Amino acid sequence: MDSSNIFTVTPMSQQIELEAGQTYIGHITVANPANAAADFTYQVNVSPYGVIGEDYTADLMTQTDRSQISKWITIPEPTGTLKPNETHDVEFVINVPENAPDGGQYATIMISSAPKSTANDDGVNVKNIFEMASIIYAKVAGETTYKGEILENYIPGFATGTPIRVSTTIKNESNVHETARISLEVKSFFAAAPVYPRAGESGTVQEVIMPDSTRLFTRDIDGISPLGIYDITQTVTFLNDTSINHQTIVVCPIWFMALVIISVAAIIVAIVHAIKKHRRKKVVI
Repeated sequence: MDSSNIFTVTPMSQQIELEAGQTYIGHITVANPANAAADFTYQVNVSPYGVIGEDYTADLMTQTDRSQISKWITIPEPTGTLKPNETHDVEFVINVPENAPDGGQYATIMISSAPKSTANDDGVNVKNIFEMASIIYAKVAGETTYKGEILENYIPGFATGTPIRVSTTIKNESNVHETARISLEVKSFFAAAPVYPRAGESGTVQEVIMPDSTRLFTRDIDGISPLGIYDITQTVTFLNDTSINHQTIVVCPIWFMALVIISVAAIIVAIVHAIKKHRRKKVVI
């Protein structure tokens, strides 16, 4: 399957609220693009969802108390075939048990292409399978705790090139997921003209922070001159905590610093040489 013809799944994630004993019916949409070369046969599976480490590597294997929902979800029609430019709403049903724990529950609904055999350069038969997931962020009604903090709001003071990377580290000690709001603004130091976000773009993103976890979120600022001075402001809001960091950053490539150092060194050598030459003239006189 050509990557340009790959299927799509929407939404990529959804947040839902549930109650113990409830039956919830939801949908995700699978689409075969108009430029697809053939019909697309898919299958639907459900897996637990968790994260590993501060960089939030997805864990679709480990079953925890926070991924029990993967056992509550059923797919009435787990397979299907779509013609080019055709879409289908895949229904999923969540049967919440009466003794469901309070707080967050997480799973993924995984859409997989039917295995397609191709031969590699060595003539070995390879089965290609493409997968896309829709993440379910669920909140089961009951006793909910909210606790967390912004551990770091970082902007460098100096960079040797672009893109410029900024970051924030957020800790969530709640028993449910929460959304952090992260806004970024970049201006030219001398002209005070906005550099980022560009016209028609938003400098604000919202990121889910899983319960009992710490997340490191990074963002690269690209499309700016590799030589200049900029004012960067990053505002992070999480629960009742807000952190605003304003930093003036100098961007100077290594080659330019080397050129400046060589130029300064050459000037110093020339001055020293001129002084010595002047002193010799005085002695001769």
